[in-house]
Amino acid sequence: MSVTIYHNSRCSKSRQTLALLEEKGIEPEVVEYLKTIPDVAIVQNLLTMLNLAPRELMRKGEAAYNENNLADDSLSDEQLIKAMVENPILIERPIVVSNGKAAIGRPPESVLDIL
Repeated sequence: MSVTIYHNSRCSKSRQTLALLEEKGIEPEVVEYLKTIPDVAIVQNLLTMLNLAPRELMRKGEAAYNENNLADDSLSDEQLIKAMVENPILIERPIVVSNGKAAIGRPPESVLDIL
């Protein structure tokens, strides 16, 4: 089984989700998405697997959200996705992908449903 985690090692939920996977004997591919920034196609694919609109995947408490006026309802999905690619800190974390499905590890146990 192939499992990928979009991970931020500074985030406690991300660390907990990674530890949970490892406890289950899963060695996921770890993508540190702040260093290896996902492109537009990857973000779009994650949104599809998560069945979320772009704004639903965004961390609204991040400074970049306010600095870029991303609460503006007139922004298109494409503009919001572009903002996430340009400011990956905006992407909710962690995201685990397995078997063509994805889940956000909040709480960490929620990713077990896709394994």
